Amino acid sequence: MALQALLGCVALLLAAAAAGIGLAQRRAATPAIYGVALATSVAALSLALGALLAPPRLAATLALPIGLPWLGAHFRLDALSAFFLVVANLGGAAASLYGLGYGRHEEAPARVLPFFPAFLAAMNLVLVADDAFTFLFSWEFMSLASWALVMAHHRRSGNAAAGYLYLLMASFGTLALILAFGLLAGWSGAYDFAAIRNTSPSMLMGAAVLVLALAGAGSKAGVVPLHVWLPLAHPAAPSHVSALMSGVMTKVAVYGFVRIVFDLVGAPYWWWGALVALAGGITAVMGVLHALMEHDLKRLLAYHTVENIGIIFIGLGLALAFTANEMPAAAALALTAALFHVFNHSVFKSLLFFGAGAVLTATGERDMERLGGLIHRMPQTAFLFLVGSAAISALPPFNGFVSEWLTFQAILLSPALPQWLLKFLVPAIGALLALSAALAAACFVKAFGITFLGRPRSAVAREARETDRWSLAAMCTLAALCLVAGVLPAWFIDALAPVAQALTGSHLPERHGLDWLTIVPIAQSRSSYNGLLLFLLIALAAGLAAAAIHRFASSRLRRAPAWDCGFPDPSPATQYTAGSFSQPIRRVFGTVVFRAREEVHMPAPGALDSASLHVRLRDLLWDALYVPTARVVAFAADRLNAVQFLTIRAYLTLVFGALVALLMVLAVWQ
Repeated sequence: MALQALLGCVALLLAAAAAGIGLAQRRAATPAIYGVALATSVAALSLALGALLAPPRLAATLALPIGLPWLGAHFRLDALSAFFLVVANLGGAAASLYGLGYGRHEEAPARVLPFFPAFLAAMNLVLVADDAFTFLFSWEFMSLASWALVMAHHRRSGNAAAGYLYLLMASFGTLALILAFGLLAGWSGAYDFAAIRNTSPSMLMGAAVLVLALAGAGSKAGVVPLHVWLPLAHPAAPSHVSALMSGVMTKVAVYGFVRIVFDLVGAPYWWWGALVALAGGITAVMGVLHALMEHDLKRLLAYHTVENIGIIFIGLGLALAFTANEMPAAAALALTAALFHVFNHSVFKSLLFFGAGAVLTATGERDMERLGGLIHRMPQTAFLFLVGSAAISALPPFNGFVSEWLTFQAILLSPALPQWLLKFLVPAIGALLALSAALAAACFVKAFGITFLGRPRSAVAREARETDRWSLAAMCTLAALCLVAGVLPAWFIDALAPVAQALTGSHLPERHGLDWLTIVPIAQSRSSYNGLLLFLLIALAAGLAAAAIHRFASSRLRRAPAWDCGFPDPSPATQYTAGSFSQPIRRVFGTVVFRAREEVHMPAPGALDSASLHVRLRDLLWDALYVPTARVVAFAADRLNAVQFLTIRAYLTLVFGALVALLMVLAVWQ
């Protein structure tokens, strides 16, 4: 029943998308489309949450006579898809609520309204698809709908290039997934997931599927070095769409990887975990380093998505390694940490993109160097953005701390692994995770401080106004979830128990068997966490400090010049900038990671010209991988261009030769 109702929600979203084509130019279209999307997402969220909290013994399935004639379309609702449906529809509901206010300022509603509900529908379809064709069709539908939203403001500088690169990387990812499903189906051609589960691929075949799934799903999620589209496409989209792409679509990609590797391939090998966890560690550090160098607020948030995807894949890699070594309790811990971070990142990253969208609406600026002082003009947005910044920086008592702490607890179990490579590699990955966490905190000190504190650096920052109530309502909801998931994480971990049980054969201890609201990932003697107690201690300490200051501080009023660090000029040019914050990190990592070059131009003695500093950063991965690939493609395209001028005889010869080659490959394969 829940599965049929979910498909009904998908149909309603598709109907809203069709209606958006004809109604987009009308004034009532924005509240109508976003209102339908909000109501439908809330309904789908309720259905998915009910399926997750009260999972049936057998997953619900449904087959429809559409799609390939001999296959049809298969749909399935189990614990794994139910959890990701909760994440997707929570993000969709928040983005729709935000869009009720933000959409009134949209300059091209006809380019957004038809594709927004279609994007939501496509993500839901991916999560309930139960055969390769339906999965890939929905995956491509999701890519095309999001591409259309990225291109909504195509006339702005750089957006067309961002959309083009996104389309190329999406096509590459789909190709990799097609090959993965082809290998899983084998000679039988059984593309429904139930038949694939009954096959047992060889070690070589399973390894090929793992690499293809990591490439296909990782390119959509933003795993390094396949992340290059993400910092371009996410900022180009409208802000509530950026929140969906960063907070939700990347999680749908994580679902694709988990579904293939944990569910369809079969028993993993230990080195799979090493490969995935290493990719996650590199992704986390590279993402946060790039974020630290950014001055564009939305690009900074996009790079932090890369970092958090790395954290998720560290947990998934550890779960694979523990599963391969028959350590189900440790595997359940690592998988729970990864999935909990999936939920947490979806919440606080959507909140941060909503905050960036509010700033963009109020000022028209994404460059932090032209902002500042917004805490006085937009106090509510500033407070909510601060909550999101604390959560993404893994500061207690917010949710980001709990999932990263659980990941560290899983890393501490690595000495029990029998393989020496894992004994040395996992602690090194833990060091990368610790480094990324520290750099993330520094990055959001920069993001919040430069954007909201200090003096305004431009006229638009001085004249900013608070955002609308719909946007604030969406941000308040997500900020409350950041706090609740950090203070009461046991409820969320218990909800993940059916997923961990299905994929690893174990789950973390449920809260009714422990002290009230305490989580114990390993053993009571080793580590435990009580978010509510920590929250009460923090609140008590803050309250006592505030009371002491008010009680013992002098009430006499004195007026004196503020200490100005030797700069009596009140110009905002004398205060810290985004470049000032990132300079120490750039000096440490810039030569190796970015090949940074600093050029200082000093005026001649006696001249009144100002000095200038120019910093040039290069993306080494782009230069090493994508530039040579583009040159090879251009070279091959120039040579293959001659094919269109062949004669009929030459075309027939070419087709015959290709057919003979294909038959020889099939004969050898068989």
